[in-house]
Amino acid sequence: MKIDAHQHFWQPARGDYHWMPQDNATLNRAYAPDDLARILAAHDIDGTVLVQAAATLHETEYMLGLADASPFVKGVVGWIDFEDPSHLTHLERWARHPKFLGVRPMIQDIPDVDWMLRDDVQWAYAALIDLDLTFDALGFAQHIPNFLTIAQRYPALRVVFDHAMKPQIRDQRAGKDIFPAWAEGMRQLAQETSGMCKLSGLVTEADEGWQVEDLAPFAAHLLEVFGPDRVMWGSDWPVCRLQAEYDVWYGAAQTLTKGLSTDERTAIFGGTAARLYRLS
Repeated sequence: MKIDAHQHFWQPARGDYHWMPQDNATLNRAYAPDDLARILAAHDIDGTVLVQAAATLHETEYMLGLADASPFVKGVVGWIDFEDPSHLTHLERWARHPKFLGVRPMIQDIPDVDWMLRDDVQWAYAALIDLDLTFDALGFAQHIPNFLTIAQRYPALRVVFDHAMKPQIRDQRAGKDIFPAWAEGMRQLAQETSGMCKLSGLVTEADEGWQVEDLAPFAAHLLEVFGPDRVMWGSDWPVCRLQAEYDVWYGAAQTLTKGLSTDERTAIFGGTAARLYRLS
């Protein structure tokens, strides 16, 4: 299968997308399966992984409903409150749903960088392992040391690092050399854990006027340290629309991987995601 490993749907009228700028017309509108189906068909993409965008149980239920009605949605990454052990009951119930894959706490939005290491949230990692569910790691470069700790503490946890840990490519373009520290952190995650990485979100972090050349060193480093069999492409649609339409980012990703073999590209654009998320 050809898989988009990271996309979203949302309905702002539901009222729980607290991060969403109210004055941003690109983001603050409804996005539904019909909006994406034509785009996927144009690129012969067989399926997607639908990822949470609200820190509520209700949004996960909403996404599972969309997945049930949308054959191309192969799986859902939802949300639970890691600070509330009673949410284990929701995990156990959702784990029986054929399209529920795992969870993603919105760590990038939590002020305490060390939140993920707190004693009161450790039960959730253990529960994910027990239920054979995945963990999408969402954060920035400053979170890399703690994600390294979690991945090493729980080696049986199936982890994927979202959006390449969001390197601030806009700062690199402006002359601030953020690449070395980010690259070393990603090298550690690749070499010292079994986690995988999403080739996604780069255009958003590159900001306006980006060129493929701005993204190339970051993509090349991911491919070098993780290898294609541990890298999966994701559109991050519709967030990508802040800087590029789906077609443009997909084309850029094709350019960034054009030097690879057919088997390696097959892994990046479907095989790796199918293996991590156990998609069928």
